[in-house]
Amino acid sequence: MAVQTSTQNFDVLSSVNEPLVNRYASRRKSVFAETYDPEADDDDDGARAIFPKTDEQRSRLCDSVKNILLFRSLDKEQMNEVLDAMFEKKVKAKDYIIKQGDDGDNFYVIESGIYKAYVGEDQKHIHTYDNSGSFGELALLYNMPRAATIQAETDGQLWAMDRQTFRRILLKSAFRKRKMYEALLDAVPMLKTLQSYERMNLADALIPKTFAKGERIIKQGDAADGMYFIEDGKVSIRIQQDAGEVEISMLEKGQYFGELALVTHRPRAASAYAVDNVKVAFLQTDCFERLLGKVLDVMLRGMKHYRYVDQSVWKMILEACREENSQVR
Repeated sequence: MAVQTSTQNFDVLSSVNEPLVNRYASRRKSVFAETYDPEADDDDDGARAIFPKTDEQRSRLCDSVKNILLFRSLDKEQMNEVLDAMFEKKVKAKDYIIKQGDDGDNFYVIESGIYKAYVGEDQKHIHTYDNSGSFGELALLYNMPRAATIQAETDGQLWAMDRQTFRRILLKSAFRKRKMYEALLDAVPMLKTLQSYERMNLADALIPKTFAKGERIIKQGDAADGMYFIEDGKVSIRIQQDAGEVEISMLEKGQYFGELALVTHRPRAASAYAVDNVKVAFLQTDCFERLLGKVLDVMLRGMKHYRYVDQSVWKMILEACREENSQVR
């Protein structure tokens, strides 16, 4: 756990479920010529699509969208806007939801039913959606015709969102998130060695989280699932001793914690608590390993100053430092 002192291309949006297929020269061009520039759009008070829902409908919709990658980086307010803007679409077996080559109109989230994706003139079957997933985003994101045909294999129910709302919410939120996190990451000394595009990829991978005053963020002894960059508020780092928990450090905006367990592959060495209302940017373990390899040596040098790790972890850190230094030579 760090006590380090501080100081997409929307990639996350392109990691989608709609099948990727070859582009066919005979396909007609999309009639949609509009472009959406999130940097130029400063109208937050414009008309928004709202489709009233019962509590039961909203609950079902929440269950359907909670694992959709596209919505992972949305905050609570943005997610509520997504839920407001989606409308129900009931389908019958053999209904065509979208057809390859058509213009994109809606994005779809599956609540129930089985759906098959086909491509090409011979309508080759390439994917089956079984009561979960989403499709239709590529045409909306990139102003391109539909990449595949989706047909309902059974009766089912979908949730849909129109293209304008989809692009405004998803693209604008991704743009704002990147800009906000780029500024946060620029204030972290260990990340100065990253190239601009590497910081952008890192910003795209961060997930916003909030913790109330007094709430425990991580627990000593737990397995690590990621590391944290502090956006706002203060975080108390504490270790368990015979007499109880003892505070060993107080972290603020621009600092980070949680990386020690990721580097050493050991359980959490300390606990972290929100001193006041805290906002953090969370980086999952797989993204940490993929995106922060270049700054591992900087992290290791910082860890040598941690006074609360046991001897076995000290040895692991020192050996890792020597290994990094030998690779540099």
